[in-house]
Amino acid sequence: MMIEYLKPTPSINSDDINVLEFARKNSGSSPDPVKQVISLYYAVRDKIRYDPYTIEMTPEGLSASKTLATGRGWCVPKAILLAASCRAIGVPARLGFADVRNHLSTKRMREIMKTDVFFWHGYTSIYLNNIWLKATPAFNTELCKRFRINSLDFDGKNDSLYHPYDLDGKKHMEYIRHRGEFADVPIDLMKETFQREYVFSPSWNMSDFDSEAEN
Repeated sequence: MMIEYLKPTPSINSDDINVLEFARKNSGSSPDPVKQVISLYYAVRDKIRYDPYTIEMTPEGLSASKTLATGRGWCVPKAILLAASCRAIGVPARLGFADVRNHLSTKRMREIMKTDVFFWHGYTSIYLNNIWLKATPAFNTELCKRFRINSLDFDGKNDSLYHPYDLDGKKHMEYIRHRGEFADVPIDLMKETFQREYVFSPSWNMSDFDSEAEN
């Protein structure tokens, strides 16, 4: 069963030359796989900019190699890149999903989505020391500082999940439904939910986010 969490897929393309190189360069010098995964987590978290406004719901558009090429991505492609990087170094990894309510979502985001619920939020589930751990590399440090939210750390021993409150004690993230963990991206299920719950076709421009983030 564990082999399916090590194999490349069209989206989790851990056999792509650029993904392999990213994993090699960012896994550190330690022979300890836990330390290697921790190093990869921070590389994905901070070297790939969080971008919730450019969504391409295709295997290629969500792929780890595409995220590396653009240098940005929303939570799902960032989780995919981390999963692909783990598989590239021989560590089993899969994708986890949950619906979350973002109490601090921006005005522009709420206007576009007509809700503060983010369906199919993605994280990476990584197998270390005989247990599955949840790791969420979505928000880069720069964004966290700008919006005064806690950055998420990962120690290879405990789950790394969104904080319920920001640095000022205001409600931030609320997990309202867990959707399970998958060996590959459940694109069809995600599309079905998005079409039902959202009133837009997810095709956004990052320049809008840049303007919103500066306000």
